[in-house]
Amino acid sequence: MTQSSQASPQRYWRSVLQHDVPASLVVFLVAVPLSLGIAVASGAPIAAGLVAAVVGGVVAGALGGSVVQVSGPAAGLSLVVAELVHTYGWRATCMITLLAGLLQLLLGAFRVAKAALGVSPAVVHGMLAGVGVVIALSQLHIVLGGKSQSSALENILELPSQIVNNHSHAVMVGILTIGILVVWARVPRLRVVPAPLAALIIAAMTAAVLGWDLTRVDLSGGFSSLESPLLPQGDWHAIAGAVVLVALLAGVESLLTCVASNRQHDGPRADLDRELAAQGVANVVSGALGGMPVSGVVVRTTTNVRAGARSRWSTVLHGVWVLLFTAAFAWMIALIPLEALAALLLFIGVQMVNLGHARNLRGHREMPIYFVTMTGVVVIGLAEGVALGLGLAALLALRRLAWISVVVRQAGDRWRIVVTGSLTFLGVPRLTESLAAIPPGTAVELDLNLDFMDHAAFETLHAWRLEHERGGGTIDIDEMHGEWYAAAVSGARMLPARTPPKHERFWLPWAYRRRVVDSARQADSLCAYDEMCETGPGLPGDAQAAPDLLEGTREFHRRTAPLVRPLLHRMARKQTPSHLFITCADSRVVPSIITASGPGDLFTVRNIGNLVPRASCTPPDDSVSAAVEYALKVLEVQTITVCGHSGCGAMSALLGEAPELPALRNWLRHGRQSLARFVASPEEDDDAGPLDRLCRVNVIQQLDNLESHPLVESLVRAGRLELTGLYFDIAAARVHVLDRGRFSAVPELRRG
Repeated sequence: MTQSSQASPQRYWRSVLQHDVPASLVVFLVAVPLSLGIAVASGAPIAAGLVAAVVGGVVAGALGGSVVQVSGPAAGLSLVVAELVHTYGWRATCMITLLAGLLQLLLGAFRVAKAALGVSPAVVHGMLAGVGVVIALSQLHIVLGGKSQSSALENILELPSQIVNNHSHAVMVGILTIGILVVWARVPRLRVVPAPLAALIIAAMTAAVLGWDLTRVDLSGGFSSLESPLLPQGDWHAIAGAVVLVALLAGVESLLTCVASNRQHDGPRADLDRELAAQGVANVVSGALGGMPVSGVVVRTTTNVRAGARSRWSTVLHGVWVLLFTAAFAWMIALIPLEALAALLLFIGVQMVNLGHARNLRGHREMPIYFVTMTGVVVIGLAEGVALGLGLAALLALRRLAWISVVVRQAGDRWRIVVTGSLTFLGVPRLTESLAAIPPGTAVELDLNLDFMDHAAFETLHAWRLEHERGGGTIDIDEMHGEWYAAAVSGARMLPARTPPKHERFWLPWAYRRRVVDSARQADSLCAYDEMCETGPGLPGDAQAAPDLLEGTREFHRRTAPLVRPLLHRMARKQTPSHLFITCADSRVVPSIITASGPGDLFTVRNIGNLVPRASCTPPDDSVSAAVEYALKVLEVQTITVCGHSGCGAMSALLGEAPELPALRNWLRHGRQSLARFVASPEEDDDAGPLDRLCRVNVIQQLDNLESHPLVESLVRAGRLELTGLYFDIAAARVHVLDRGRFSAVPELRRG
């Protein structure tokens, strides 16, 4: 073993001792009081909450897909557990937990974890908020010295009498506990000790000193008091539903916590399927040992990250500390008043109603889902509330998918109709109403910006078009997004995956653009693009269909100007390009397309042959030199790029006889160095012919010509300017970077 390989484990264990061990102690101090409180709220044995904390830390922590997620008993499952305990008893509830774990393990094996993320966050947050309200209402009665009722509504109705009639020691210890929880978090120096632990310790010590008459936590027997699971008795349909409910709720909460934890640390990203399978194993073990259901917990995970955890050792060790503490210091837990635990749960329940989540959902118009889910959980029940939330989320998603906008405007004697969205039978009434406002015999421009159109919508639109044209009107149809109308007329099937986005039509040459005039022509136009790619645009009749320059500007004003106007307005007074781009005047080379650049990115110089006259040429040529000088001194560009292309006419003229064009022959003298370099260079082992090899050599020579200018040379030597050569293979539609040493194309650019 080398020295470097020996040093790596040493650094790893040093990091564990430095970061993970202290973090595990912090999480342990948070986990113990929360586990006790959740066990009380769930009607489970106190030791069952600690078992779940141990198993969640050791088993789920060691096997899980996240290195920082901490699992254990979760407040979000307390209502389900309480209902199961009330219906089947505790031992049967443990068996349901075990079976739910097996189901989670199966789902993880089939790698369906990501499907759980399809649940609307509004439903999840609404469910947690509803659970928080129910927990708060039930524990408030215990804090006030009374007993929790069987439902949230009964707790609300019973609350006034509890407030009026109960003023016992329970109220005093509850107020003390909540007061400490509120104040502790606001004093930075006190945050070294977790607020829940501090509140329970102070409440227990105060109650012991003042001799308050309170109910104590019963942990007699410790872990030995727990019993093995027992098959539940009753309707198997209901039992199977309970297993699925526990598995899904615990799984979804764990996966959402796992995803949230990814945003909180820079370590390895979480494996969701592995995490779900690990949660399944943890629930099998916890159920078999008589513990509560296990899931990922947001509070403990966040505490773990903030405490500086770097690996899964923090999670595992926190479970070990819980086990050792319970085995050695169970008598200390018995000193904690149940009323103090109830106050802690009341505080946690209020915190679960997170208004920050509600505000975030408002921007996405999902507040109704949140409040319907929360209200359903509080008034009806957990499963029913979640079902209501999922149903409302599905209805709202369907409504959004069927959203349609129909805008009708009149411009002189022409009418323009813009239809946007998904045009289905649900939007037919609105479409029909808008089309009825168009006077007969008028000229109409119909813009279809659709991502879907069903048969009912097409029939309505097509029938109106035929009727309008029979009345002497004209209709020009332009499909800005997908050719749904074209496909429907021809009877072809147009898949959404093949539909080009509306903003990607700008690259089509004028000769390839077309408008729909009648149904027959539209049916034929589906294959027109392929035909023109084979034969070229110069076919009989194409000149009439091709828009001219003025038509192109009109299309710019209609389509593109509204989109780019805000951007151009901001840069109207100043340009700050980062590149000087020197390329050929060839009409097939469009810099903004081959570099995916936009306004303000490239300061462009175009000439025949993408030539850069040397600084010492006679007579001097100031055109390119002026652009270089302005780009470097005024615009302060950082890169100069020379871009050549295949089949360059200027290079062809250098290889053969230049045409009888005096100005062109005079200009091509700046390419003689490229020709000489081409002749002197050995042939390359590629399929390129002499012309394309000269095109590439020419780019390298122009980079050398650039360095003949003193300003360029000084900036390159200082490391403040970079020179780059590109080569555009027109037939393959590929851009290559040129190696100045070998004059050969580097393989196609890829994402690194």
